[in-house]
Amino acid sequence: MVRSLTRDEVLRLRLRSQQLAGPQAAEVAEVVRRMGAMQAQSTRDARLAVRPRGRGINAAAVTEAYNVTRSVVRTWAMRGTLQMLARSDVGWIVDLFRPPPGVVTARHRQLGLDAGLFARALPAIAEILSGRGPLTRAGLVAELAVRGVAVDPKTQAPAHLIGYAARQGVICRGPDHSNDEPTYVLLADWAGEHAPVEPDEALAELARRYAGAHGPATPADFAYWSGMPLGRARQGFGLIARELEEVEAAGEPAWMLPLEDLPATGGAVPCVRLLPHFDEYLLGYRSRDVALHPRFARRIQAGGGWVRAAVLVDGRVAGTWRQQRQGDQIVVTVEPFEPIDVAAVPGLEAEAVDLGRFQDTPATLHITHA
Repeated sequence: MVRSLTRDEVLRLRLRSQQLAGPQAAEVAEVVRRMGAMQAQSTRDARLAVRPRGRGINAAAVTEAYNVTRSVVRTWAMRGTLQMLARSDVGWIVDLFRPPPGVVTARHRQLGLDAGLFARALPAIAEILSGRGPLTRAGLVAELAVRGVAVDPKTQAPAHLIGYAARQGVICRGPDHSNDEPTYVLLADWAGEHAPVEPDEALAELARRYAGAHGPATPADFAYWSGMPLGRARQGFGLIARELEEVEAAGEPAWMLPLEDLPATGGAVPCVRLLPHFDEYLLGYRSRDVALHPRFARRIQAGGGWVRAAVLVDGRVAGTWRQQRQGDQIVVTVEPFEPIDVAAVPGLEAEAVDLGRFQDTPATLHITHA
């Protein structure tokens, strides 16, 4: 019999799946591995996304994971965007999402990038970085120009060329400079070689990771998160059908890795989390309506792809927040959509204190009037 879940039960399960409630890992790479992948287009926000999902992790540990120990690797994968991946996963995930060589999009053509340029650029990039990496984007573009592969540095052409080379498995992000300026390195040098994985096996594993980190969810959610066609996402769920539990989630069929019992309610103590811009909790599903009332949707995403930092109270998006350094402390300002339940205030205070701990700077909370 298919279990029917209320909206509150769906939210409690998603909080647990996303490591925002329940057991948490104490290692950065394990947090990322459990999530499958984490959006990393904004370096600062990618660090902050690890905080509410990890136990005792700080910003320095996240930076060390991708700059020094390489237990986490950043490269282009899901949706063609920059992601944080566990080093043990990067090879098969890059292979799974690698587009056929020479595929040129309309945007590429607008920027003067074509199949011939790509064919010249990839071996040139490999030669440059094998001898002189890591390099910044500007440094890499300058070296390419010396070898007769010129792109206009005043446009988005260099960014798209780097993204193409990464999706082909040639390069990835390397160690950031102290101001978070990125550098690029050869993927094989940075992450090591990996054994090939059959495409269906890789698809099944990605679906398994997605269901574990986002369930209850649907194949359409998986397609949205991954950027793959819906038919391929359905195939992924089909490959692990025997491992999944079907439920009715807020009125529609959904799937999850089975749990013996639903996570317990918090009772009088709400589960409060402060999520950064572009968090997986908001990027991981086709629709945000379960967690975010439609009348507040534009306060989270007003346009242009910018997803604001969100306040969660028992899984619902209850407002936005920002932080600002003032002297020797951080002031965390919460802007609720509606008056905050007094029962949630201690949770907000605790989250502000933890943000300070994470960044090694004392933090205080300020709540504006709704």
